[in-house]
Amino acid sequence: MASWSEFATAEPELASAIRALLQQYGPGMGYLATVRPDGGPRVHPVSPVITDQGLYCFVVESAKRRDLERDGRFALHSYPPEESDDEAYLTGHARPVTDQPTITHLSDTLRASPAVDWRLFELTIETAMLRRHGPAGALPLAMSLRFPPITLTWHAPTPSTSPTPRPATSTTTVSLVTPTRPRNTAPLLQAPTTKPATPTGPHAEQPANTPRFATTRT
Repeated sequence: MASWSEFATAEPELASAIRALLQQYGPGMGYLATVRPDGGPRVHPVSPVITDQGLYCFVVESAKRRDLERDGRFALHSYPPEESDDEAYLTGHARPVTDQPTITHLSDTLRASPAVDWRLFELTIETAMLRRHGPAGALPLAMSLRFPPITLTWHAPTPSTSPTPRPATSTTTVSLVTPTRPRNTAPLLQAPTTKPATPTGPHAEQPANTPRFATTRT
């Protein structure tokens, strides 16, 4: 697992794009999936908080908070943008924040009411994903070869027995900019420009409109 700051240090461009989607409407907004006691999924809208230090979430007394207190695994998905179908997705493990200065600073900054039963969690990251669908959108029938979707994925480094932690590695292999192709390119499938030679010989194939066996009348 990695903190948001570790992820942002390893992949600043990807982290910035994911943060923009989570905060596209001003305050953070997303769908949080947790694990129910029977192992099934539970999904709730939440307001994640992203700072230079970490990714946090204030969670009031609820089924999702009991899920996180019992089993910290989570998945966080961004809200759909109005102008595109781009999406951000994070998975990892949530842990209650016990550092009082951090709790006080975030609660004062965000005006978390002391009269509400909330608890602050930090969401550490195992996987981060950004998917750009391009101008064609996410509908399968709207996709085209001109604007194929692009997926960028980052995985936190696995724990190492070495006293020096390994830097985070990325599986990102393409640009964040959706590639385009010139509009005047030739089609992928094109009819031949020359007429194939007509085969000759006693066993040559006859044209489609000519009988295979001709007869003469005597």
